[in-house]
Amino acid sequence: MLRYLPFLLVLALWIYAFIDCLNTPEEEVRHLPKVVWVIIVLLFGEVLIGPVAWLAVGKVRKGARDGSGGAPSERRRGDKQRWVAPDDNPDFLKSLEDETASSGTGGEDESMMKDWEADLRRREEELKRREDGPGDSVPPKS
Repeated sequence: MLRYLPFLLVLALWIYAFIDCLNTPEEEVRHLPKVVWVIIVLLFGEVLIGPVAWLAVGKVRKGARDGSGGAPSERRRGDKQRWVAPDDNPDFLKSLEDETASSGTGGEDESMMKDWEADLRRREEELKRREDGPGDSVPPKS
């Protein structure tokens, strides 16, 4: 099985270079017309000269296209729009503030909280009365 591995690797590189050459727009092909590159990849694919030449010099690569070249870490970080977490996104935070202001729920929340606290106090007093027993009950405060 291992004796077929070099042949399969050459075939895979050949196919990859051929498909890459066909799918590359004419504006991104360097040094020769696209048709000539396709012929070179097909004719010299068996000895790897065609595919390696195409991959090395035939196509404008992404790093060379924007003029910066180099590794991705050396490129400008502002080129792509990055995803921002909601708590770091000023537009999202502003929309929350607008939503809160437009709904006018500030007073409603406070009154609801006071009602819950009053209900909680009432229930606590009822529990204390039950624990103290029926004879020791204190009249409820209202």
